[in-house]
Amino acid sequence: MKSKEIRELTDAELVSRIGELRREKLNLKIQLRTGQLEKTARCRTVRRDIARLLQEQGVRAAKAEEVK
Repeated sequence: MKSKEIRELTDAELVSRIGELRREKLNLKIQLRTGQLEKTARCRTVRRDIARLLQEQGVRAAKAEEVK
Protein backbone atom coordinates (compact mmCIF):
# COMPACT_ATOMS: atom_id res chain seq x y z
CA MET A 1 0.00 0.00 0.00
CA LYS A 2 1.44 3.32 -1.07
CA SER A 3 1.64 6.38 1.18
CA LYS A 4 -0.46 8.35 -1.28
CA GLU A 5 -3.25 5.76 -1.06
CA ILE A 6 -3.09 5.84 2.72
CA ARG A 7 -3.41 9.64 2.87
CA GLU A 8 -6.56 9.45 0.74
CA LEU A 9 -8.34 7.18 3.24
CA THR A 10 -10.84 8.59 5.72
CA ASP A 11 -10.32 8.05 9.44
CA ALA A 12 -12.95 5.28 9.53
CA GLU A 13 -11.40 3.53 6.53
CA LEU A 14 -8.00 3.81 8.17
CA VAL A 15 -9.19 2.08 11.35
CA SER A 16 -11.03 -0.57 9.36
CA ARG A 17 -7.99 -1.29 7.17
CA ILE A 18 -5.76 -1.64 10.25
CA GLY A 19 -8.17 -4.21 11.67
CA GLU A 20 -8.27 -6.15 8.41
CA LEU A 21 -4.49 -6.24 8.15
CA ARG A 22 -4.09 -7.34 11.76
CA ARG A 23 -6.48 -10.26 11.12
CA GLU A 24 -4.54 -11.13 7.96
CA LYS A 25 -1.27 -10.97 9.91
CA LEU A 26 -2.68 -13.41 12.47
CA ASN A 27 -3.83 -15.79 9.72
CA LEU A 28 -0.44 -15.60 8.02
CA LYS A 29 1.30 -16.30 11.32
CA ILE A 30 -0.87 -19.40 11.86
CA GLN A 31 -0.21 -20.60 8.31
CA LEU A 32 3.51 -20.07 8.80
CA ARG A 33 3.54 -22.13 12.00
CA THR A 34 1.57 -24.97 10.41
CA GLY A 35 3.72 -25.00 7.26
CA GLN A 36 0.90 -23.95 4.91
CA LEU A 37 2.26 -20.53 3.96
CA GLU A 38 3.72 -20.36 0.46
CA LYS A 39 4.51 -16.64 0.14
CA THR A 40 6.45 -15.79 3.27
CA ALA A 41 7.21 -12.28 2.01
CA ARG A 42 3.54 -11.41 2.51
CA CYS A 43 4.13 -11.39 6.31
CA ARG A 44 6.68 -8.64 5.92
CA THR A 45 4.48 -6.64 3.55
CA VAL A 46 1.47 -6.82 5.87
CA ARG A 47 3.57 -5.81 8.88
CA ARG A 48 4.93 -2.78 7.04
CA ASP A 49 1.49 -1.77 5.77
CA ILE A 50 0.19 -1.83 9.35
CA ALA A 51 3.10 0.38 10.41
CA ARG A 52 2.38 2.85 7.60
CA LEU A 53 -1.29 3.04 8.56
CA LEU A 54 -0.48 3.51 12.24
CA GLN A 55 2.00 6.24 11.37
CA GLU A 56 -0.63 8.10 9.34
CA GLN A 57 -3.09 7.71 12.20
CA GLY A 58 -0.54 9.24 14.57
CA VAL A 59 0.14 12.13 12.21
CA ARG A 60 -3.58 12.88 11.98
CA ALA A 61 -3.94 12.75 15.76
CA ALA A 62 -1.01 15.15 16.16
CA LYS A 63 -2.55 17.57 13.66
CA ALA A 64 -5.87 17.40 15.50
CA GLU A 65 -4.13 18.21 18.79
CA GLU A 66 -2.23 21.05 17.16
CA VAL A 67 -5.45 22.64 15.93
CA LYS A 68 -7.04 22.61 19.39
